[in-house]
Amino acid sequence: MAIAELVMPKLGESIMEATILKWYKNVGDLVKLDETVLDIATDKVDSEVPSTYEGIIKEILFNVNDIVPIGTVIARIELASAAATVAPNPAHAAPIVAPITAVAAPIAIPPAPVVEAPTIPTPIAPVVEMSAPPIPEVPYTPASPVIELMVKPASNRFYSPLVLNIANSEGVSLSELERIPGTGNDNRVSKRDILQYIVDKKAGRIPVYQPAPQQPVFTAPQPIPAVAAPIVMAPAPIITAPAPIAAAVVPEVMPIPTPIEPIVEVAMPPQIATPVAEIASAQVPAPAISAIPVTIPEPVNIPAAPTAPIMATVQTAPIYTAPTEIAPNPITPSAPLYTPPVTSLPVVNKAIIPSGIIPDPSAIILTGATEIVEMDRMRKLIAKHMVESKHTSPHVTSFAEADVTNMVLWREKIKKEFEQRESTKLTFTPIFIECIASVIKRFPYINCSLDGDKIILKKDINIGMATALPSGNLIVPVIKGADQMNIVGLSKAVNSLADAARNGRLKPEDTTGGTFTLTNVGSFGSLMGTPIINMPQVAIMAVGIIKKRPMVIETPEGDTIAIRHMMYLSLSYDHRIVDGSIGASFLSEVAKEFEKWDINKQWFHYL
Repeated sequence: MAIAELVMPKLGESIMEATILKWYKNVGDLVKLDETVLDIATDKVDSEVPSTYEGIIKEILFNVNDIVPIGTVIARIELASAAATVAPNPAHAAPIVAPITAVAAPIAIPPAPVVEAPTIPTPIAPVVEMSAPPIPEVPYTPASPVIELMVKPASNRFYSPLVLNIANSEGVSLSELERIPGTGNDNRVSKRDILQYIVDKKAGRIPVYQPAPQQPVFTAPQPIPAVAAPIVMAPAPIITAPAPIAAAVVPEVMPIPTPIEPIVEVAMPPQIATPVAEIASAQVPAPAISAIPVTIPEPVNIPAAPTAPIMATVQTAPIYTAPTEIAPNPITPSAPLYTPPVTSLPVVNKAIIPSGIIPDPSAIILTGATEIVEMDRMRKLIAKHMVESKHTSPHVTSFAEADVTNMVLWREKIKKEFEQRESTKLTFTPIFIECIASVIKRFPYINCSLDGDKIILKKDINIGMATALPSGNLIVPVIKGADQMNIVGLSKAVNSLADAARNGRLKPEDTTGGTFTLTNVGSFGSLMGTPIINMPQVAIMAVGIIKKRPMVIETPEGDTIAIRHMMYLSLSYDHRIVDGSIGASFLSEVAKEFEKWDINKQWFHYL
């Protein structure tokens, strides 16, 4: 019996362990060569582990969520060559051999018909029942019970918007929907139930009585409109009756000037009341109207006498003068008029102000409620990796400023033609990477790693780009050989890796082998940042947002002020290897490379 060992594969130079997410095979299962056996995860990417052998899994050594070091045996497989010789022994082969011998016995018995013992027919009967069972026809019978509808419609049942949308698009009426048995919570109709019902309905497996569920009941109320017709006719005499009523009301409406008299009497002094009465007795409306504007200014010029009546007519103004008028005025009926508004003012204000916004600090109520959210696996690994980086590498960060006006204008000029010709978008990231890769060649200690006391200088320039995932986590796919590609190749590599990262299609090799990392904090609106080194690398650069600012620039004619596109750069580096002079010099050279970008740069010269 040949047994082979399946080990945890090596996923990168900086990856020392992986977490088992899922086993696709169990003990005793047959596995083929290169067939996926399990899923694993690292702090960089999730990936599948294929089988390196073909055979039967005999032993699984680790469970889900176990952290396994690289190179450790995780399962044992019995090779297919050995398994073929032992194949008759498993339990799966036993039932196959038994029926064959049983069928062979009755075939050998017919040559001896002389023996009429009852024992010969008896084995034949069970063999016939087992060899020719009508069971294959059974799958048709369960179809009808599954379509059984509810006898009584569920009128008060809740339906999700998705179910209602499917029913509406497929022409399923509400009466049909109420009779569908639901498998969800509280017998609710789920998406699977409504889709199964639609399939059965199209296949003709729905009972005949179902399409007409009590529809005659709805046609029966047709006599009701006939009864309602006389009711509608009745308003006709009612409409004619109000005509005399309106005529009777007209003379009553005419004496409306009567409410004007008490208003004038309240607002005017008694000396002016007599001419008003004389004007009313004369029954001349035109002079009365002309006399009112003449007499109004007199009471307005004498506010002392009618103080009490004014307070009675204007009840909203005392809200502000209440403290001064209540004290000298002993009238008891007016006192309660001011106190209720004072107590009810906060309630009125709260009703007007949006919910949750309170103007009174004393009205704030603290609940002390909290929510505990468990970190997912990737976030735990990222946190562990960042802590190790800060604990191991002494971080130093330098800053610089770059004028990227030429970059912005060049990209704006060619981006449409670039996308049409190359079928990929032109972003700033490949432009930045091209400049960084050219400067790294002049600063080899930026492109290295540290192994104990040994500095490992990397000849390949593999630049990683930090990419935010939809889950909120971070991953760093690596553009290998960045110095060997032009702007077209870099654009395709950047876009393909970013798309694979956001859709979970990155391979383990896509996140390994990085020698330098670029992170674009400006894509989220940040001016600058102090990034953490992605170990075992020794440096990482952050680029901020590009903003227009007035800048002093030197020209042959002298200094002048112009609007320029400016951006901040920051470089965090491991002070064990990279000193301030190297780090600051490298950052300054990158800024200069950004600034001297050729605005007439040709990107299609490779054609």
